Amino acid sequence: MEIRWLEDFLALARTRHFSRAAEEQNVTQPTFSRRIKLLEEEMGTTLINRQTLPLSLTPAGEAFLGMCHDVTRRVDQTRQRLAQMAEKQAGQLRLGAPQSLLAQFLPQWLQHWREPPPIQPYLRATAWLVGDYFQGLASGEIDLALCYWPTTGSPLELANEDTDYCVIGRERFIPVSLADDRGQPRFALGGGNDAGKGIGKESGKGRSLPLIAYHPRGMIDAAIRAHLDRLGDSPTLTVLNESIQSGNIRELVSLGYGLGWLPERSLSQALASGELVPAGDERWVVSFDIRLYRHLTTRRAAVDTAWQVLRARALVP
Repeated sequence: MEIRWLEDFLALARTRHFSRAAEEQNVTQPTFSRRIKLLEEEMGTTLINRQTLPLSLTPAGEAFLGMCHDVTRRVDQTRQRLAQMAEKQAGQLRLGAPQSLLAQFLPQWLQHWREPPPIQPYLRATAWLVGDYFQGLASGEIDLALCYWPTTGSPLELANEDTDYCVIGRERFIPVSLADDRGQPRFALGGGNDAGKGIGKESGKGRSLPLIAYHPRGMIDAAIRAHLDRLGDSPTLTVLNESIQSGNIRELVSLGYGLGWLPERSLSQALASGELVPAGDERWVVSFDIRLYRHLTTRRAAVDTAWQVLRARALVP
């Protein structure tokens, strides 16, 4: 049975005339009459008394009329609901971002909006490297990309000339370690003039420090290594494990396997309780901008509209 047959029957019950009902349904009278006949065959009974003028409904037709009203009303409500869902989905912005930004930064940032932008996190992107975000923007898999970017400039070669960005936040990555019995870092980078003493960078002398590192092809790892190279006197760091997500790094650092750089936003409780302690002073801290990217070739009106609002609220448009 087709829904349009029910709509035909309602039109016929309302007009009591085949020609007028067919005109109302925008079909020829023969086609309309054939559809009413198919409906009666489907229901297994006669619904229309064709011997009266005007036409009348049989007792079965009267009972069927109530059902038609109920079914077509529900169909209309469903259509409206689906249209609203489609309209809402069309306005949503798919956001790709690392796990730490989705868990720590994004909720705090959205709280400051009276009417938050319609951002829908794309959870698959939490396992992406920074280059994957630019590919996702170019392919249309995501509408916006949120990522860390070193304040000193990118140490990686990334093709982003087809993108636009604004800075919407800042983050500091702090080297942390599990504390020893005296509340001191079990793995210490050193600070000030003591940096590197007793840790032996040259000729393998002294000891190295175990590092729970970020993925070697990622932006964060590249920025940390570039920062250490600029310091010039950093200790030897032996990588024990590599991960894309800072949550995995924190877990291993908390178990005492080594030191690691973690976002400051994620460390407030751990540092306050003494669960973790800084592994070095301020000179070991690596600063990042939090950049929001879009691709310049997108044709989605929702992206263009939201981007103007987002840039207006940016720290650095």
